Amino acid sequence: MTDVLTTVLRDLTAEGDALEVLVADLSPEAWRTPTPAAGWDVATQVAHLAWTDEVALKAATDKEAWDAVVLLALAAPETFVDDQALAGSTVTPAELLDRWRAGRAALKEALATYDGGKMPWFGPPMSPTSMATARLMETWAHSLDVHEALGVTPEPTGRIRHVAHLAVRTRNFAFLTNDLTPPAGEFRIDLVAPDGDVWTFGPEDAQQTVTGSALDLCLLATQRVHRADTDLVATGPDADRWLDIAQCFAGPPGEGRAAR
Repeated sequence: MTDVLTTVLRDLTAEGDALEVLVADLSPEAWRTPTPAAGWDVATQVAHLAWTDEVALKAATDKEAWDAVVLLALAAPETFVDDQALAGSTVTPAELLDRWRAGRAALKEALATYDGGKMPWFGPPMSPTSMATARLMETWAHSLDVHEALGVTPEPTGRIRHVAHLAVRTRNFAFLTNDLTPPAGEFRIDLVAPDGDVWTFGPEDAQQTVTGSALDLCLLATQRVHRADTDLVATGPDADRWLDIAQCFAGPPGEGRAAR
């Protein structure tokens, strides 16, 4: 296992643990608190994470089981993800937490020991490090929805560097999923981290740039904030367009969030 994968898996575990601390002692009624995702309450958010971890485990360990998931998704592409999350949220909070814990632990072990090249996914095939990064991104993003539902402000940590990295890596995907041609050149991206450090991506001499808060780029690329409510500044038409369509999760373009 590479040092990078070790780091991502450690931080993925920490993200899951932080969300579990937030929800573990909630009353059954609080688990039914609506979140910003239409039709999803706290239980639905956790059920979605549990289900996606289980599907990622199948992708890493069981091709036949993964293929069966793909066939089900193709049969109901517009509703499949929602259906799985809503179905999983019908159990008691204790049962749901047990399911999520077991899936997280099994996936971590599978990714740490995976040696089969890239594994299939709903988007491009993924290496173990990429899959762990994607799971961290989604855990963090759905945790934001739970925090907002419960009226709790999360404290950003350096773990969002993985989300920022994924946002940058998926730039071309964001263009393609919006039926746009990706820019030929890289952007220079300078982001202020939660601790005040600056995270940089891309060549120093790039013609187009993005600057601003790392947290804001992460929120934007997971579509948890409207661009107008960030401090991000783009120089160049392609960089400016990217901030309108940034998306680091698989699937069709999301609806995003309304401006505050």
